[in-house]
Amino acid sequence: MGLMLGSGTPGESIDVVEQTLTDRYAAPPAWRRPVTLAAVVLVALVGLGWLAWAAYDGSHPKVQSQLMTFHVVDEHHATAQIHVSLASGTTGASCTVEALADDHSVVGELHFKPVSGTNRVTVRTERIATTVQALGCTAKGQTRPR
Repeated sequence: MGLMLGSGTPGESIDVVEQTLTDRYAAPPAWRRPVTLAAVVLVALVGLGWLAWAAYDGSHPKVQSQLMTFHVVDEHHATAQIHVSLASGTTGASCTVEALADDHSVVGELHFKPVSGTNRVTVRTERIATTVQALGCTAKGQTRPR
């Protein structure tokens, strides 16, 4: 026949059904709800802490660079002026500059150790370059070029 809940009398209220289920399966422990809530709050706080740290760390790089000017000297040399900002205590800083030909292929590359301020560098090229680009600088603890 049909499904019967509780005593099976028609018109039985939901309270009686809940009471029957509680009698049959027992009520959840009283500690479960506060412990679950505390665990969710803890995970949320750890996540927000990580997010705040990541935002702060990403917005305060140890080294930053910007290409100021470049000049193609001849078919085997190009010069560039790169302004580099180094945070105090930064170690292991390295910058990369590329020279490109008119077909956008890399015809020269230079890695150099920067000083804070303007850096003048000469890139040797395998053929005439049409442009020079600064790929950025990295440092110990900062692997993303800037």
